Amino acid sequence: MPEGARAARADAVAEAKRALILEAALRVFARDGLRDASIRAIAKEAGYATGAIYGYFPSKEHLYAAALHESLQRLRAETETAAAGIDGAAQRYVAAGLAFFDFYDANPRDLDMGFYLFAGGMAPRGLGDEEVDHELNAALLATLEPVRGAAEELVGAEEANRLTAEAFAHASGLLLLRHTHRLNLFGLEARQLMERFLTGQIT
Repeated sequence: MPEGARAARADAVAEAKRALILEAALRVFARDGLRDASIRAIAKEAGYATGAIYGYFPSKEHLYAAALHESLQRLRAETETAAAGIDGAAQRYVAAGLAFFDFYDANPRDLDMGFYLFAGGMAPRGLGDEEVDHELNAALLATLEPVRGAAEELVGAEEANRLTAEAFAHASGLLLLRHTHRLNLFGLEARQLMERFLTGQIT
């Protein structure tokens, strides 16, 4: 086998193993949470020796960060796709905002991962690595860029930041109420409330 083909095959195998470890980690994090999860449990779930995990990820926090970053990349693709091809800024704003809501509504495991900052109560919290936390925050902001960009066309940069923050906060609250079934107390539908809020912001 030529050297280039051998290297490509090795890379493909490594990427497949990394993906398998990430998927196993997601199951463990969903079951145990970040605090109680362990590399040993993740290795067992993936069918690998514990030492093999460290060849791909130096800690469970880095594993969590990788899984969350992948989730945010998928979310960004959804918001960008929703806004693409829509001429009106107001319509783009609502479409991108609803795409953000819809992604987490359809993927509660991703929503749970996204709320890791709220673990442990009201104190600010990250993953303990300033650079990783900065990268994840930047990735989150990138998912909202189609929302902010459309808002900027309508109201300017400063006001657009406020509208985007409000939309993010409203979506977060509705999603929390939706997935904890607290919204059932009011007999209301979360997506309709989100669409009404977004439309109200720009009118």
